[in-house]
Amino acid sequence: MAKRAGKSAAAVKRVVRAPEVAAGGMVKGEGGKKLEALPTDAPGKASAAGPKSGVVVVGSLNMDLVVRTETMPRPGETVMGQDLLENPGGKGANQAAAAGRLWTKRSPGAKIIGRIGEDLFGDNMLLTLNKAKVDVTSVLKTRGVPSGTAMILVDRHGENAIVVASGANRLLSATDLLAERKTIETSVVLTAQLEIPHDTVACAFALARRSNVLTILDPAPAPSEGLPESLYHVDILTPNQTEAQILTGMPVRNLEEARRAAERFLVRGTRIVVMKMGSQGAAIVQKDERGLETIVQHVTGYRVQVVDTTAAGDAFTGALAVALAEGMPLAAAVKFANAAGALTCMKSGAMGAIPTRAEVDAFMAERA
Repeated sequence: MAKRAGKSAAAVKRVVRAPEVAAGGMVKGEGGKKLEALPTDAPGKASAAGPKSGVVVVGSLNMDLVVRTETMPRPGETVMGQDLLENPGGKGANQAAAAGRLWTKRSPGAKIIGRIGEDLFGDNMLLTLNKAKVDVTSVLKTRGVPSGTAMILVDRHGENAIVVASGANRLLSATDLLAERKTIETSVVLTAQLEIPHDTVACAFALARRSNVLTILDPAPAPSEGLPESLYHVDILTPNQTEAQILTGMPVRNLEEARRAAERFLVRGTRIVVMKMGSQGAAIVQKDERGLETIVQHVTGYRVQVVDTTAAGDAFTGALAVALAEGMPLAAAVKFANAAGALTCMKSGAMGAIPTRAEVDAFMAERA
């Protein structure tokens, strides 16, 4: 290990490229350093509310209104697109659908807490989530407020631009979570995003920590003013490169830049950063057991023919949550999440593009 000039031993950095999975779900890097697979103490242990199982998602439910076009319009420009498609989505619903489709155990797998309007969009989202094996009993209907919607443009390269009208999502409150706290307390992993009020997300994490539920934050959409301090204190943060740059002001184009950006999160209280890097895979960044060294693991990705990237990040986070809830070591869980995200890019739409467990397992076996 080489030290940077003028730096103390606490500033030494290492990149672990080929982690070894050790007994007990831990991942060893060079020199036998252990990396945490599940960062909380004994996640999955039964709580006072009952035995723990599966993943709970606290987040948004939107109807995605999608138009494909050759190129994104510039300010003031009108471009021609294809037919308008209505696809159930929203970052919360997408992550829940991923968890539902990927969960294989007989115990309860995927649950979602959120709000919809008393309208057709809301009804259609519930039907779609039910088909994805998601428990929607904690989704609340909101009188007089429409369900959330998202306007999505997708260009010929599969890249997208999204504008969200929050609707009922903006009314999901801490009071709602307290009423549904048993749903949180009886889960192994909780995931959240930022299409609902930030105070509500903070409340969800506080309830999860009390019951020793692993917490994952997908910081999307990333606020330009940065995250509230309370939201940095999660077990796992899963930004993509763009979100990391918005939150830190630092570009993320390679592993070294991913490490630098991730350290900004670690010093503010995040335990592990899993940086989503598209076809480059993902970088797992965390401190060693003594809190002195920053260790980076590169988990390779999959190159696929990209059709639409709309729900790829949500599929990744939902898959990561499922894998950790099932007890996979962290590096293996991230590899599994990479595969789910890659497969999602190969289809159009949001929730409908998320793969099943059989599809992910077959995809990974073909590329083993």
